[in-house]
Amino acid sequence: MSNTLVAANPRKEARTAAWVAGIACAALIFDGFDLTIYGTVLTTLMADPSHIGALDAATAGTLGSYALIGVLIGALICGSIGDYVGRRRIILVGIAWFSIGMFVTSLSTSIFAFGALRLITGIGLGAILATAGATIAEFAPAGRRNFYNAVVYSGIPAGGVLAALLGMILLEPLGWRGLFMIGATPILFLLPIAFFKLPESPRWLLSRGRREEAEALSLKTGTPLLEEVVVQKAGATPAKTGFGAVFSSQFRVGAILLGFMSFSGLLLTYGLNTWLPKIMESYGYGKTYSLAFLLVLNSGAVIGGVVASKLADRRGPQFIVSTTFVIAAITLVLMTFHFPLPVLFMFIAVAGVGTLGTQVLIYGFTSNYFTTNARAAGVAWCSGFGRLGGIFGPLIGGWLVAAGLGGATAFYIFGGVALFGALVTVLVPRQKAVEAATEKAEEILESSENQDANTPSTVLN
Repeated sequence: MSNTLVAANPRKEARTAAWVAGIACAALIFDGFDLTIYGTVLTTLMADPSHIGALDAATAGTLGSYALIGVLIGALICGSIGDYVGRRRIILVGIAWFSIGMFVTSLSTSIFAFGALRLITGIGLGAILATAGATIAEFAPAGRRNFYNAVVYSGIPAGGVLAALLGMILLEPLGWRGLFMIGATPILFLLPIAFFKLPESPRWLLSRGRREEAEALSLKTGTPLLEEVVVQKAGATPAKTGFGAVFSSQFRVGAILLGFMSFSGLLLTYGLNTWLPKIMESYGYGKTYSLAFLLVLNSGAVIGGVVASKLADRRGPQFIVSTTFVIAAITLVLMTFHFPLPVLFMFIAVAGVGTLGTQVLIYGFTSNYFTTNARAAGVAWCSGFGRLGGIFGPLIGGWLVAAGLGGATAFYIFGGVALFGALVTVLVPRQKAVEAATEKAEEILESSENQDANTPSTVLN
C-alpha cells in the first residue's frame, strides 16, 4: 500500500482546508444573502405595487417560498449526481448559476416573473448548499470537522447579517433592485478564485476507484486518504452509491430522521428570516428596529453556531443539536413577553443560536454521518427534504399575518417545531462501524507521526 494513504502533511492539509472552507463559506454567504434579502425588502415590495405588482400577505409568503422550492430541486438534482461527478464541478456551476439568476431577478417587473426567477435562482443555491458540506467534510482535519463545517455553513446566517445591514444602509439609495444586483457579484470574483484554488476531493476520487489521481492529489493537498481506506476495509461502506446508499439498510432510518431534523431547522430559519421584521412590527417596533432584530438573529446564529460546533467536536453533534433545539423553544416563548428592549435583543440572539445556528450543526452532523459514496446524496437529502420546512416557514408566517393572528401565536408555533426537532434528533441511530473505523484511522495517523511511515501501511495490508 502506498505511503500516500497514511502520510498526511499537516501544513498542506491546513492550507488546503482553509482555501476550501473559505471558498465554500463565501459561496454560502451569498447563498444566505440571496435567501434572506427577500425578507429585508418585503415591506418595501408590499408597500408599493409599482415594483412588481400588488402583494398581500398570503401572496408575499408564497413568493418567499419559490426560491426554497428551487433550492429543493437543485439539492435533489445535485444529490443524484454529486457522488458520481464530484464536488468541484457542482460548486463552480452553482456559483455561476445563482449569480446570473440574481441579476436577472433584479430586472423583473411582475409578480410572475419575480417568482419564476426566484425559483430558477434557487436551483443554483441548492447546488451549493448540498455540496458544501460534503466537500469540507472530506478536507477538514480529523477532530475538527464540526468546527470547519460550522465555519462554512455560518456563511448562511452571515449572509443574513449582510442582507440586513445592507438593507438598513442601501435600501433607500439603491432600491431593492440594487440589493439583488449585489447578490449577483460572486460571478465576478468568487468564481475565478474557486476555479483556480478549489481542488477535487481525493477521498471522492478514491471512492470512485481513481486511485492514482487520488494519491497524486493527496500529496499535493496534504489530505490523507487513510480514513477512506480503513472505512472501506471495515465493510462500513454500502455497496451502492448516491441515494441508493443513503436509503440502504445501513443509513435508511438515520437519513429519514436527519431529514426531519433539517425540516424543523429550516422551517424555523426561513420562517423567522422572512417574517420576523413583520412580526416585530405587530409589537409596535418600526422598520429600523425590525431590521435590527433580523441582524441580531443572524449574528447570534453566526457566533453561537461556531461556539457550539467546538462543543460538538468534543461531545458529539447529536447531544448539542438536541440541546440547541430546546434552547430555541424556550427563547421563542420568552419573546412573547414584553421585556425591555435590551433583554428582547438578547432573547433574539439566543433564538438565532437555537434556530439558524442549529441548522449549521445539522449540516455538520449529516456531512459526517454518511460515508464518502453517500455523502453528497446524504447532505442533498437533508437539505432538500429540509427545504420543505423552509417552504412552509414563510407560508405559515404569511397565513398567520393574513389571518390577523398576533406574533405570540407565531412564536408558539415555531417553539413547537423546535421541540419536535429535538425529539427526532435524539432518535437518530449511531453509525458504530463508521465511528470505529474513523477512530482507528485517527489512531494510525497519530502513531505515524512518531513512527516510520511504512509501519501503518503494514497494519492495513
